[in-house]
Amino acid sequence: MNPLLNQLQPYPFEKLRRLFAHIMPALLRPISFGMGEPKHPTPQFIKDAFINAVSGLAHYPSTVGSAELRQALAAWLQARYQLPTVDEATQVLPVAGSREALFALAQTVVNSSRPGALVVCPNPFYQIYEGAALLAGARPYFVSAQAQNFACDYNTVPSEVWARVQLLYVCTPGNPTGAVLRLEDWRQLFALSERYGFVIASDECYSEIYFDEAKPPLGGLQAAHLLGRGFERLLVLSSLSKRSNAPGLRAGFAAGDAALLKQFIQYRTYHGSALSPVVQAASIAAWSDEAHVRANRTQYRRKFEAVTPLLAEVLDVRMPDAGFYLWARVDGLGMDDTEFAQRLFAEYNVTVLPGSYLARDVGAVNPGRNYVRIALVAELDECVAGAQRMVAFCQGLKRI
Repeated sequence: MNPLLNQLQPYPFEKLRRLFAHIMPALLRPISFGMGEPKHPTPQFIKDAFINAVSGLAHYPSTVGSAELRQALAAWLQARYQLPTVDEATQVLPVAGSREALFALAQTVVNSSRPGALVVCPNPFYQIYEGAALLAGARPYFVSAQAQNFACDYNTVPSEVWARVQLLYVCTPGNPTGAVLRLEDWRQLFALSERYGFVIASDECYSEIYFDEAKPPLGGLQAAHLLGRGFERLLVLSSLSKRSNAPGLRAGFAAGDAALLKQFIQYRTYHGSALSPVVQAASIAAWSDEAHVRANRTQYRRKFEAVTPLLAEVLDVRMPDAGFYLWARVDGLGMDDTEFAQRLFAEYNVTVLPGSYLARDVGAVNPGRNYVRIALVAELDECVAGAQRMVAFCQGLKRI
């Protein structure tokens, strides 16, 4: 067996299962804020496009996808990020969801024969980054988010570390904090990439869930354009999972540096990652429509407007920049994140994810400890009911 597999840690939800293994929850209808899986229905027109394309199953699909899908992706990127042009033939690639592409990219980029190869990851983070680094033969280097704004402080990384970095993952809007990279953040990262030669992979799968229609989150390609640079050493990745409530479709894209994508396509040709024709047809329909995305944002906006003030009465929590998570600090209640999650589940049958499961210790400090992630993915009534139970739980603690 590949010995690198032994370096992988259990996934957060496996840890959560173990945490709850011997708990009999309260006899209430279960409400889960644990997993970031959208619960809004997939729009019917996307399902119809999928069904109507079944006749295409008689042929092997191309790794690079159909010209029609690449055209739809390029058009969406240009419109969403005010880009003058995106070359559909060289600067965009359909992928089977951003998760698999984020992982596979490290296998393409990392040269493990260079001693001390490093992959920089935010902390807290999406665990795929860590696993991708380890299985590519590199080591993850974690840059912790700051408590005041949840932004990673890249000034803390020594120059001798940057010299060994081959890949840097960013997540904007962030999972779990919802923080969005600003233009000055991108300016710093681009300068570091130019100086040290590493690739930036920008995970932007939450980019279409935000709260002010006039202020969509800044994207990596957009930042590059605004700063007057090309897409060198930059790939952005996104998917239809959150944007279109279609996580089961497993459809997304990677876009940016044409030279890097050329190498990525070569890897993926051997990896066998071509999208089925039915998935491609559904993707074209989804990327070509914005009405359902605006309606989706409206549902999330209503949930955040209803739930955040309730929880703010008893927890240290505030609206995120974007995304569908609340990142709530709980140590003011006299317990850490794992005890909070255990007791909330036991007493009120509400599931949240301990923040320490989404982070790693850096200098004996885990930046996720004492936080919980609350995924507002269910319908409004269920989210409000769950928040009300959390308020009752916290108020009961304060009376003791």
